[in-house]
Amino acid sequence: MKIDFVVAQMPGVQRPDLERWILNEWVKPDAGCGDYEFCEIDVARARLIRDLRDDLDVNEEALPVVLLLLDQLYDLRRRLHDISAAIDQTVPMDVLADLVGHLAKRKRDSGDWQPLPTSR
Repeated sequence: MKIDFVVAQMPGVQRPDLERWILNEWVKPDAGCGDYEFCEIDVARARLIRDLRDDLDVNEEALPVVLLLLDQLYDLRRRLHDISAAIDQTVPMDVLADLVGHLAKRKRDSGDWQPLPTSR
């Protein structure tokens, strides 16, 4: 997708806005043949920035910090998902049951108890 197409798909975003976000490296489309080429993840990132700016009133000075924290959160979620999948595929059922029981006990003891689902 080209920059003008992306701008046309996002009400409230002008081309200079998107170019500034690219210059700040908040959005990182491919820059081939002198024009930007956006994939779906780039468009989603631009929409996130627009929503933070317009809906949540995050100013441009704070955006780098907010984006960094969100990137860290998403990375942590991906890693936890990978760990969970590895545990689910490799740990014997009795060990998995012990692990779930231990985690449930910790949650109960902390006062923040909710039953933990088992995936098998």
